[in-house]
Amino acid sequence: MKKISIVIPCYNEEGNIPKLYQAVTQMMKAQLSAYRYEILFVDNKSQDDSRRLIREICHKDACVKAVFNRVNCGPNTNPFFGLRESDGDCSVLLYADFQEPVEMIPKMVEEWEKGNPVVCMIKTSSRENRFVYFLRDLYYKVFTHMSSVSQIRQSTGFGLYDKSFIDTIRMLDDPVPFLKGIVAEYAPEHIEIPYEQQRRQAGKSSLNFMRYYDSAMLSFTSYTKGGLRAAIFGGFLIAAASFLVGLAYLVQKLLYWDRFAAGNIPILLSVLFLGGVQLFFIGLLGEYVMSINTRVINRPMTMVEERINFAEKSDSS
Repeated sequence: MKKISIVIPCYNEEGNIPKLYQAVTQMMKAQLSAYRYEILFVDNKSQDDSRRLIREICHKDACVKAVFNRVNCGPNTNPFFGLRESDGDCSVLLYADFQEPVEMIPKMVEEWEKGNPVVCMIKTSSRENRFVYFLRDLYYKVFTHMSSVSQIRQSTGFGLYDKSFIDTIRMLDDPVPFLKGIVAEYAPEHIEIPYEQQRRQAGKSSLNFMRYYDSAMLSFTSYTKGGLRAAIFGGFLIAAASFLVGLAYLVQKLLYWDRFAAGNIPILLSVLFLGGVQLFFIGLLGEYVMSINTRVINRPMTMVEERINFAEKSDSS
């Protein structure tokens, strides 16, 4: 009998964890009773009552496992780490906020049984803030054109991953993995299924502007050369334009020495413009350097504080 792992990354989800556990177990018993299953909660150092609730569930149900991180490793690393901890014939990544419908899991399993090793769920619409959804869609469009790897647009990572793909990501030695980029790179023939993302049922999302920015920069520096090339070509074009403007001013001054007064305003505006451009590209190059530095240091992906219903394993990964 094949085994399905349901991997649930969570952070401060005390209002959702019991209800999600009930929803997943009822769905597995009613619609996927031909499969064995495990539910794996990967808690990212929650500050609320999430861990106590997960412990209670694990103690009453041996099909439920838990991994408690010693430190918060971030919203990008935790799902990736959770998939590596699963041991099913396939693993389903499901977030704890109920924005991704549990009812879609049987459809994913059906496509997996047809021979599709990776099934990606794609948001066609969302009940979240429309402005945030618009900005994310705009980012995906720009990022896709700049990336050397065909990226997956409007994917949260929610999907099904065959054991063969899980074995592949276990071989990757990357302390700051970007799951959606890895899927696009190592599973280019994945199948995509559309769905509507729901509103969060309880609690408040921990994602803010800086976390969105971190995710965007992680994907940008990992899968594009666009920033570096923009600095090169942008610098060349600005230098060329500055030379031509300066030449035009010189010619005008030579031809109309007494009548042409250049003034200080054009010089001031040019200095401010070029200074702003330089700071922008220095910051962009800094993001690439920071990404390289993080990978060269090669810290553990996360540190594990406790495992429940697991066999003995190392406490770092």
